[in-house]
Amino acid sequence: MMNKKVVTLKKLIPIVQKLVKQNKKIVTTNGVFDILHIGHVKYLEEAKKLGDVLIVGVNTDASVKQNKGDKRPINDEKSRIKVLAALESVDYVFLFNEKDPKKWLEKIKPSIHVKAGDYKLSQIIEKDVVRKNGGKIIIAKISKGYSTTSIINKIIDLYKKS
Repeated sequence: MMNKKVVTLKKLIPIVQKLVKQNKKIVTTNGVFDILHIGHVKYLEEAKKLGDVLIVGVNTDASVKQNKGDKRPINDEKSRIKVLAALESVDYVFLFNEKDPKKWLEKIKPSIHVKAGDYKLSQIIEKDVVRKNGGKIIIAKISKGYSTTSIINKIIDLYKKS
C-alpha cells in the first residue's frame, strides 16, 4: 500500500489527469518534512480535508541543502517520503529537486495548494502559478511549538548538558 503512494512526477501527471476527469479535487502541499512531528501530521490532515486527493511534494536532499544549509536534512529523502507515505492523509508523495515548487505546480494544476500558517500570502512564491491555473492558495493553521528546528535545538540542548 505505502509504495503505491510514492511516485515520480512523470508517473503522477497522468494519475492526476485521470483523477481530474473523475471530478476529484486535487490538493497539493510541499516541504522538507525532515523530522516528522505532530504539527506536520495535523497540517497534512487539515490539507486532506480540503479536497479528495492530497499530493505532497518533498524537497530532495540537494534542494534542502540549497534552502536550509549543509547541515540539513537530518533524514534522507527516501526515509522522508516513506514516512509521509505511511500517513493516512497522504495519497501521493514525490520528490522534487528545484528550489521551489512552481515547476511541478504548473504541471499538476491543483484546485488547492496549501501552505503552513507560518507563511504570509505575500511570501508564497508559487501563488501566481496556482492562481493562473484556476487554483486557490490556502494557508493552514499550524500547531504552535512544533518545528523541526525546535526539535533539533532541544536535542542539542539536552546533549550539551549530559
